[in-house]
Amino acid sequence: MSASAPTASTGTPAVTRSHRPVPPSSLRNSLTMLRRNLKHARRYPAMTISLVSMPIAMLLLFNYVFGGTMSAGMGGGGAHDYIDYLVPGILLMGVGGGVLPTTVGVCIDMTEGIVARFRTMPINGSSVLTGRAVGAVIQTLASTVLVVGVAFLVGFRSGAEPVEWAAAAGLLALMCLALTWLAVALGQLVKAPEAASSVALPFSFLLPFLSSAFVPLDSMPDWLRHFAEWQPYTAFIETLRGLLLGDEIGKFGPLAVGWGVAIVIVGFLWSRSLFNRGATR
Repeated sequence: MSASAPTASTGTPAVTRSHRPVPPSSLRNSLTMLRRNLKHARRYPAMTISLVSMPIAMLLLFNYVFGGTMSAGMGGGGAHDYIDYLVPGILLMGVGGGVLPTTVGVCIDMTEGIVARFRTMPINGSSVLTGRAVGAVIQTLASTVLVVGVAFLVGFRSGAEPVEWAAAAGLLALMCLALTWLAVALGQLVKAPEAASSVALPFSFLLPFLSSAFVPLDSMPDWLRHFAEWQPYTAFIETLRGLLLGDEIGKFGPLAVGWGVAIVIVGFLWSRSLFNRGATR
């Protein structure tokens, strides 16, 4: 008896494994977006130049034009005394100035279609925001280093120890991160760069002037002093001033950290919510 030959199966083989492409990691996506934003900053340096020039111009203006009068009014002996008081406020004003280019940049990305293109690609959506935020923080902190260098050239002196300088750098980074995430959220709210500039103005210009950046709180009217005392800029400025000049920090240290952490959380969650809402439209 001859054995029958086995018949070949003509059925379609079962698919036992999915071969869908796996999108790159969120970290890799974020680094890609970070490189994109840093390249844009290098190719279009106007915003970076304004980010550096504004606090330097304010530093020179208040030191050389108003320094003698302000120092005398505060009981000092000359403009050199006032610059030590002035520099911490200028540094925070420079950090606040980063809100404007970040808000405008996010608005342009959202309205010109590049973000819509990113949504069609296999990338993590939050990396678009993270790359933008980290790039803005790097730009702002780099400009702050330049402002510190100019401050030393025009007479600023600090007796801070290395640990205090490290704490001051961490405080500036926290404030920068907080305002950057807030700017990312604000940039998604508006539909035109002109409107983005208007929305960012209170955070980049108005609030620093309504703080202890240029004059002590005791010299303000009661109604303004109460507002200035509890707003985030004053808390950060007084804490930074205490670290760099050896002044008393008091309640402002915990208040600054609390403000910073709260704004980071609110700004990040708000930014994510607005971005995800845009993806469902």
